[in-house]
Amino acid sequence: MGVQGFQDYIEKHCPSAVVPVELQKLARGSLVGGGRQRPPQTPLRLLIDADNCLHRLYGGFYTDWVSGGQWNHMLGYLAALAKACFNGNIELFVFFNGALEKARLHEWVKRQGNERQTAQQIVSHVQNKGTPPPKVWFLPPVCMAHCIRLALIRFHIKVAQSIEDHHQEVIAFCRENGFHGLVAYDSDYALCNIPYYFSAHALKLSRNGKSLTTSQYLMHEVAKQLDLNPNRFPIFAALLGNHILPDEDLASFHWSLLGPEHPLASLKVRAHQLVLPPCDVVIKAVADYVRNIQDTTDLDAIAKDVFQHSQSRTDDKVTRFKRAVGYYSATSKPMPFHPQHYLARPNQFGMPGIVPPYVPPQMLNIPQTSIQAKPVAQQMSSPGGAPGQGPYPYSLSEPAITLETSGKNLSEQNNYSNIPHEGKHTPLYERSSPINPAQSGSPNHVDSAYFPPSSTSSSSDNDEGNGGATNHVSGNKVGWEKTGNQSETQARGEPGDQTKAEGSSTASSGSQIAEGKGNQASTAQIPCLLSMPTRNHMDITTPPLPPVAPEVLRVAEHRHKKGLMYPYIFHVLTKGEIKIAVSIEDEANKDLPPAALLYRPVRQYVYGVLFSLAESRKKTERLAFRKNRLPPEFSPVIIKEWAAYKGKSPQTPELVEALAFREWTCPNLKKLWLGKAVEDKNRRMRAFLACMRSDTPAMLNPTNVPTHLMVLCCVLRYMVQWPGVRILRRQELDAFLAQALSPKLYEPDQLQELKIENLDPRGIQLSALFMSGVDMALFANDACGQPIPWEHCCPWMYFDGKLFQTKLIKASREKIPLIDLCDGQAEQAAKVEKMRQSILEGLNFSRQNHPLPFPPPPALPFYPTSMYPRHFGPVPPPQGRGRGFAGVQPIPSQGGKLEIAGTVVGHWAGSRRGRGGRGPFPLQVVSVGGPARG
Repeated sequence: MGVQGFQDYIEKHCPSAVVPVELQKLARGSLVGGGRQRPPQTPLRLLIDADNCLHRLYGGFYTDWVSGGQWNHMLGYLAALAKACFNGNIELFVFFNGALEKARLHEWVKRQGNERQTAQQIVSHVQNKGTPPPKVWFLPPVCMAHCIRLALIRFHIKVAQSIEDHHQEVIAFCRENGFHGLVAYDSDYALCNIPYYFSAHALKLSRNGKSLTTSQYLMHEVAKQLDLNPNRFPIFAALLGNHILPDEDLASFHWSLLGPEHPLASLKVRAHQLVLPPCDVVIKAVADYVRNIQDTTDLDAIAKDVFQHSQSRTDDKVTRFKRAVGYYSATSKPMPFHPQHYLARPNQFGMPGIVPPYVPPQMLNIPQTSIQAKPVAQQMSSPGGAPGQGPYPYSLSEPAITLETSGKNLSEQNNYSNIPHEGKHTPLYERSSPINPAQSGSPNHVDSAYFPPSSTSSSSDNDEGNGGATNHVSGNKVGWEKTGNQSETQARGEPGDQTKAEGSSTASSGSQIAEGKGNQASTAQIPCLLSMPTRNHMDITTPPLPPVAPEVLRVAEHRHKKGLMYPYIFHVLTKGEIKIAVSIEDEANKDLPPAALLYRPVRQYVYGVLFSLAESRKKTERLAFRKNRLPPEFSPVIIKEWAAYKGKSPQTPELVEALAFREWTCPNLKKLWLGKAVEDKNRRMRAFLACMRSDTPAMLNPTNVPTHLMVLCCVLRYMVQWPGVRILRRQELDAFLAQALSPKLYEPDQLQELKIENLDPRGIQLSALFMSGVDMALFANDACGQPIPWEHCCPWMYFDGKLFQTKLIKASREKIPLIDLCDGQAEQAAKVEKMRQSILEGLNFSRQNHPLPFPPPPALPFYPTSMYPRHFGPVPPPQGRGRGFAGVQPIPSQGGKLEIAGTVVGHWAGSRRGRGGRGPFPLQVVSVGGPARG
C-alpha cells in the first residue's frame, strides 16, 4: 500500500492521535484556553475533499445504494447538513477531484480492478440471497459525484474542481484562502503539515440535525509515537512508496530494513510472486531509518544507500526518489506570500478586508487539541515558515527540506476565487465568464497566455507521470495509420523498451534483491511488478488534437474550476482522454451490454461537438470546391478512453474516433457556448438531442415530455434503440416511467420504510445502465451549452432506485396492469402512455439475431420548423435528405420492379387484394440512373 496505508496506521496504532470533536463547539470557540471566544461574525471555515467524503455526503452506507441511488434521500441529507452548518456558524467549501492525474494512473487501474471484483460480488450476492449487499462492498452509484455537486450548488454551498494535481491543489487552496481546517481521509494530507486535519470518514450528522461530529487527527501525537521529526515527513513519505516511486521498487529496501532475523523474513522467498512486508511493519521500519539519517539535505547520499542493491534502473529510481521528496516538501511548507491570491470577505467589523492565508490560532480560537487533550502552548507556523514554530510539542530545530522544482508555483497556476452567490435557477452556462472584457480585472479572469499555442493542438502527459513523454505525436499523420480495428495501433516506444523496463505484469521476470544491512549473503528472486506510473507499453500514441479557440479554452477552464461543468469536457479539450469508472454489471449476462460500450456513440458525437468537426470539415470542403480541388482527407480525431468492463482491462486505453452528425451541420463550440440569440439556444437543444438519438418532435413537446423528464426520456429512448439484444422490455419501460411520475418519489421518508422482499438482479443492472446514461446525458448537456436547465437534469427529479425496484417487481413478477402500476391514478397512467409513445416514436424494432459489438452511427431525421414547440423557437432546416429515419423509404406493398439505366433488372410481387373487392394496386417503378435521374 505504501504511503496510502499511513492513514489506516494512524487509526489503528495511534489512538491518542484520533480524538472526537463537535464542529459546532469549535465554531463557537468555547474550548479555547483562557475563555476567549471568536467573534460570532467569523464562521469556522472548513474545506472538504469530496474525493474522500462522497459516501458521507451521499448520506452514509444505508443499504439502498445498490438499486441505483436514492437521490431525494441524499438531497434531504444535504439540506439538513447545510442547515446545520448555517445554524452552527460553519462555512463549508467542497473541493471535487476534476483532474485526470495521469501520474496516478497505476493507482486508478488497481482501484478499478478491485471495484470490478466488488461489482461481481454484489451481483452474485443479490442473485443468491435477494438482499442488499453488506456495506463493506459499498460501490458508489454511477454519477454520484456529479449529483452531489449539483445538490451542493442548489443549497449555495461553494464548490470547486481540481484541474491538474488534486492533492496539491487542495492543500494550496486550503492555505491560500485561510481555511481553518481540512476534512479528508488521505495519507498525503496527513503528511503535509495541515494545521487542523479532520476525518471525512467519521463525519456524521445527528438525526435531529443539530450535532455535526467528526474526528480530529493530532499529527504531533503521531510524530511523537513514531519518534520522528515532522520536517522529515517528506523523506518518510518518499521511502514508504507512492505514486511517483511505487513500493514495488522499494521492496528490496523494505526487506533489508527488517533483516534476516525478523519473523516475517521467510515471506520474502515465496516462489514466483512479489511479496511486500505488512504496511504497519514497513512504516515503523522506515520511521526508524529516517530518524537515523544524519543529513536530510543530502538526497544523493540517501538514495545511494537506499538503492545500493538495485539491479536495474537505479538512476531512474534515484530521480523519482528526489521527485517524490520534492513533491511532499512542496506540500508540507506554507505557501509564499501572494497578495493577489487573498480572498476579500467581510471582517469582524462587517467591512471587506484581506484575509491572510495563515492566521495564528489565538485569532481563530480553534483548540490545538481535542476535547480531552491538553492544549499545546506552541503556536502554528508563521506565513514565512520559520523553523521552531508549529503545532508540535517540541522545537523543529532542523531546517525543512528544500528542493528546486521546475515550473511555476501551484498558487500561480491555479488561482481559485470565491464562487459568486447565484440563485439556484440561474442556468450554469449563463454564469459569469472570463470572456467578458468588463470582467478582465476580476479574480476570475484567466489570461490568454495561460494556454500556450501547443496546448490547443496536442496534449501531453503529466511530467511526473512518465518523465515528460508526450501524449500526442507532432505533425499531421506521423506514426499513425488508421486500420480496421482502432485498438490495433502501435504502442508508444520501441519494442525493446518493454524488455528493458524492470518487471512486467507476469511473475516470470524478476530481479535479485540483496538483503543489505547485515544480510548481504542471502539473496532471493522477487519479481518486481509494473512500477512506472504511466508505462510506455500501457499508453498509445494518438494523432494531435485539433486546435480549439482560446476563448473556448478559457471558458472551459473557468467553468471547470468553479465546478459548473462536467469534468470530462476539460479533459477531452486539453488532454484528449477520459477515465470511465466501474459500475455494477453482471459479466456473465449476455443480454445487457457494458455501459462503456452502450453509451460510446453518445461520447463519440459529444467529441465531435467539442472539436466542431462538422463545421470545420464543411468549411474545408467548401474551400476546396472553390479552388477546384479534391476534398482533403481528414485526419481522425481520436480520444483515449480508459475503462474496465467484461473482456477489457484498464491497463490500456481504447481509441475512440469523434463523429460528426450526418444530417445536420452543428455550429462550432464557440457559438454553442457563447451565443445569445434564440437560434443559438435552439441549436444547443438540437445538438443535445442529436447526441442522445432523440431528435423527434414529440420529445420537444412539453405536453408529452415535461422539461424535468426530458433527460429520463432521452436515456430510455437511447436504451431502446440499441441495435443488439433488446435492453428494455415493455414492462421495464413502464416501470421507469411510473416511478418518475409517482408522488412517492418526493417522499424519501416513506421510501425508507418501504421493504423489498427479494431484489431483482436484472433491475439492479438496469438501474446502473440507466444512471450511466444519465451520466452521459449530463456530459452531453454541458458540452452542448446546457440547453436543459441544470435543475431539470438532476436525477432526484425523475429517479429513485428503491422505488424503481418496487415498480419493476410489480410489473415483471406480478404482471399487474398499468393502472395498478400507477397506484390507480388514471391521469398518471395517461401520462405514462404519452411518454411511452414519445419515446417509441418512429422506432423500428426489427433486430439482428446477434448483438453488434459496436453500434453504427445513426442517421438523424429532419423535422420542419413547425414541428419544434414554441418555447424552443424555430430551427434552421438542415442540408441533406428529407424527413425520415436514416433516409430509408418504405417498400410499397403493392409490388414493383427495379430499373437501372432504363433496364429492368428485378421485380417483386405485391400483397393480396385489399378488402371490399378492390382491384390490385398499380405497379410501382423504381428507377436508378435512368434519363429522368440524369
